[in-house]
Amino acid sequence: MLPQLDDLVATFEALDKLKQHSDYSDIPSSVASEFIIASMAAIHRIAGIESPYYVQTKAAIEKLNDYYPQLRIPHVAGAIKALRSAVQSGYLTSLEQLVHANLFSDFLEMAQYLLSEGYKDPAAVLGGSVLEEHLRQLCGRHNISTEVTDAKGTYPKKADSLNADLARSNIYSKLDQKSITAWLDLRNKAAHGKYSEYNHQQVEFLLNSVREFITRNPA
Repeated sequence: MLPQLDDLVATFEALDKLKQHSDYSDIPSSVASEFIIASMAAIHRIAGIESPYYVQTKAAIEKLNDYYPQLRIPHVAGAIKALRSAVQSGYLTSLEQLVHANLFSDFLEMAQYLLSEGYKDPAAVLGGSVLEEHLRQLCGRHNISTEVTDAKGTYPKKADSLNADLARSNIYSKLDQKSITAWLDLRNKAAHGKYSEYNHQQVEFLLNSVREFITRNPA
C-alpha cells in the first residue's frame, strides 16, 4: 500500500512545484482530474468507501465547483498524506480485521496440526475453507456481492466467482487470482476424495500460502 500512496504524494509534490496560484487554478484540468481519480481509487482500495478517509474527502470535493477540479487537489492530497501516515503506523487495521485474522489463524493452526499428524486431507479442506471465507470477507469489505440471483432464488457465490470478482475489482493482482484458483482446486480435490492427486508438501504449501495471503490482504 505504501508504494501506491508514495507515488501519489510524489505527484502532488510535483504539482505543488508547478503551480503559480495558491489554489492550483493554473494547473491543467486534465492533470488535476487524473490525480484526483487516481487518489480516490487508491483510498477506495486501501481504506474502503465507508472509511472516514473516503467519506470525508468525497464530501469535501463535492462541495467545490465542478468546473475547477484543480481546487480539489489540496483536499485530496491531505487525505492521501493522512492515509499514508495511518498505513505506515499500522493504525488502519480495524478491530474487525484483527478478529478475522486471529480467528483464521486459529483454524490454520488446527490445519497445520492435522497435517503434522499425517492427516493431509482434512488439513487441505480446512485450509481451503479458511481461504474461501476470507474471500467472502474481502468482498464484504469492498462492497462486492457474495450472492447470485436467478429464477430459482438467491445463492452464495462459489469461491471461484468471488476470486474473479475481487481480481476484476483490482483488490489483488491477477497473479494472486491464479494462485488462489490453484489452492481452491487442491481443496476441492480433498473435499471430493481425490486424495492421490496431491501430497503432503502441497498441502503444507497451501497452508503457508493462505496464511501469507490473508496477512497481506486483511479483511
